[in-house]
Amino acid sequence: MSRIGRLPIEIPAGVEVTIAENNVVTVKGPKGTLTESLPVEMDIKMEDNQVVVTRPNDLKKMKSLHGLTRTLIANMVTGVTKGYEKVLEINGVGYRAQKQGKKLILSLGYSHPVEMEDPEGLESVLDGQNKITIKGIDKQKVGQYAAEIRDKRRPEPYKGKGIKYADEVIRRKVGKTGKK
Repeated sequence: MSRIGRLPIEIPAGVEVTIAENNVVTVKGPKGTLTESLPVEMDIKMEDNQVVVTRPNDLKKMKSLHGLTRTLIANMVTGVTKGYEKVLEINGVGYRAQKQGKKLILSLGYSHPVEMEDPEGLESVLDGQNKITIKGIDKQKVGQYAAEIRDKRRPEPYKGKGIKYADEVIRRKVGKTGKK
């Protein structure tokens, strides 16, 4: 039995979960509404203020879908109650970020500024010139947008310049040594 899949998902007060046909799950909460189409093989039920996911048989595919389905629903519930955020740090001389309306403008040592538009449902907040916080209710979208920003200039191992996650550790390398 899937250890994660068999755990029931507690529904906090103020959150409404609707399960339509073909496993289309809609979660409404104080921060917004999320709708996700989940694998049809899984059996999703509401049982006294909890969501329970069960699988039809023990095939390998069903076992993997079981935990995934449960986690996706749990992430939706967390998203509409608390929300998600990722923090990025910009390191490097002259590297900085600016905000113009919904546009994020990054100066990353290229000959041109890199402009990025905040996707629907997400917002980026600047803390100083080198800390970006991405906030939203959809965990997948928050992570994707943070990864796209990080890809504009990944951290390099010699000086540590670039954009990194706040909790990321960069393995540093020793540079060249001259001849004696």
